This record gives sequence, structure tokens and C-alpha cells, in this order.
Amino acid sequence: MPPAERPTPSLTARQRELLDTWLPGYAVVADHTWGLDDRTVLEIVHARGRFIVKAGGEAEKHIAREIHAHREWVPVWAVTGHAPKLVHADAAAKLLVTAHLPGRLVLGSPAQDDPECYRQAGRLLADFHAQHQGVDDDYLAQAHDRIVRWLASDHRIAPDTVGRLRDAIRDWPAEPVAVVPTHGDWQPRNWLIDGDDVRIIDFGRAEMRPAATDFARLARQDFERSPLLEPAFFDGYGRDPREPASWRRMLLHEAVGSAVWAYQVGDEDFEAQGHRMIGQALDMAG
Repeated sequence: MPPAERPTPSLTARQRELLDTWLPGYAVVADHTWGLDDRTVLEIVHARGRFIVKAGGEAEKHIAREIHAHREWVPVWAVTGHAPKLVHADAAAKLLVTAHLPGRLVLGSPAQDDPECYRQAGRLLADFHAQHQGVDDDYLAQAHDRIVRWLASDHRIAPDTVGRLRDAIRDWPAEPVAVVPTHGDWQPRNWLIDGDDVRIIDFGRAEMRPAATDFARLARQDFERSPLLEPAFFDGYGRDPREPASWRRMLLHEAVGSAVWAYQVGDEDFEAQGHRMIGQALDMAG
């Protein structure tokens, strides 16, 4: 996209108005829109520097959560250059502007198989989790209800597997659990590598949850690919807080949500991964 071109088709009139007010004369240099959700992601330049713009459409549900994360939790990383700094935000308009963060995605790079990358990611995540701790009386009950709703929605999970899943969650507990700020999608596609430094992006799923929920995607992707990565990650994190029963529940929740969501947005590769995760979680649950 030429630098002079403006992103008029993908932004609402209110979003364009705000961007023109915040960064008059900006130019779009790249469109990083994923295409699987109702969100536009643009890289722009302005006299003040380079920025990332995230703009939600009518059906978008994560911008407000991302803005909250940038205001409350991301500064622990942003102040050291390990996450982008918030520049402008308007939750009502579903518009967020952050400073551009240098680096390339760890996903698909040599760093994806480098234990030092995972050691750094563990250390960064420990700092993020340590900012605050609370207790959520309803987390487990709500997680159970989400699985029930997912299984009742459109998906391609086999009927006999649905039956096994319903059996596995029948005695799901409902006691209070400790929760911390979590990223919500902690994996190499949301890490950047710049020289030797790991940096973090994309906070649209950030929320107060049990700490171990941030380990689930790594456990079913990268940790299985190499025996060196999991110990490096927990060496950086400082400890392994996973307890077997709660860990199995988290993996079930993550697996079902992945398979259902991916089917509904048409991401067949991620859907297949979700089905593999379901099988693995059910085997763990016996």
C-alpha cells in the first residue's frame, strides 16, 4: 500500500475522524489485518513516529479489553521496551493506537526453537503475573458453562467425543481460584524477536485468570516440539505452578474453545489443532 494512501474503506467515519485529530497527516504503510475477526490492524507513519492502529468493527469484542490491559497491566513491559506503549485510545469508537514495536514474529523464525527465547518469555510472563493477585469465586463455574455453550453451538467435534467431553466436565468443581493478569494468547505468534530481545504484542484476550491458563497453548504446541523448551520457559518463569487436576481442566477448556472458535471463523489449521488438543486432554482426564 503506498504511503500516501488513506485507510478509508476499513475504518468508520468516527475512527477516521479520531485518527485525523490525533495524528493529522498520517500515512498507511502496511495492513496487518488478520482477516478472521472484525478488526483492522494498520501500520502508519506520522511526523511523531511509527504507530500501530487497531480498529474494531460492529461485531468486534476485544478492543475494550485490550485498551484496559494497556492502561492497567502492559506498562510493566512497555516501560522497558518489551511491549508497545499506549498512545491514544477510545473504547466507544473501538480504536486503539500504540507505538510501533520493532522486531519480527518469533513464529516461523529460528527463535521459535531457541530455548533462550522461551526463557525470556517465561521471565516476562512472571513479571506480568506478579503485578496483582485476586480471587475469583465464579471462574470455574463460568469456564464450565462456556464449554457447555460451545458444545451446543456449531462445530465439527464428533458426537462420541462430545459425549466424552460432557462426561469429563460432569463433576467440574466450583470453588474460588486465585487469578492474576494473563495475556490470554501466550505463544510465539504474539512474541517479537529484535536482536536478542523478546517483546510482546496483542492484548485483546488479556484478563484476570489462573496463571496456568497462559501455559496451555505452549504446552500443546511448542513444548511438544522440543524437550528443551518447557524447562527453559519455567526456568525463566521461576517455578511451575501447575496442579494436575486443575491443569487438565484448563486444557479441556482451551481445547474445546479452540476447536469451536476455529470452525466458526473458518481457520481449518487451528481447528485441526483444537481437535488434537481435545484428544490429548481427554486422554489426560482418563
